[in-house]
Amino acid sequence: MASLSMTGLGNADHIAELLTQEILNSGISCELVDSIYRAAGSMGIYVMVFEKYYWRAGNRASLTVVVSGEGERVFVDAIGSGGGQGPIFKFSWGAEEDFVALVGDILAKYGFQ
Repeated sequence: MASLSMTGLGNADHIAELLTQEILNSGISCELVDSIYRAAGSMGIYVMVFEKYYWRAGNRASLTVVVSGEGERVFVDAIGSGGGQGPIFKFSWGAEEDFVALVGDILAKYGFQ
């Protein structure tokens, strides 16, 4: 498992759409499994679940991304999992870390820290 939390300025709607498009464009085997949006007062919350097949690990890794924003402050949390092989061994050849790092690389271009 790998995780990442970043904060930046912008619009949560725009950041959620941007992340969706760039993650989907990261590989032919990447897909958006499902997403939901919730409004809580003035805060918008997006939850998106992606899957991607990693040849080196021989399986699919999962990426859950939560984008929440209030005003111009946007918070992004990402958790990668499921990249391990077999029922006992969880060695993933770095698939989960790579999937989460993709989110960090995208957000860094927009000033997120």
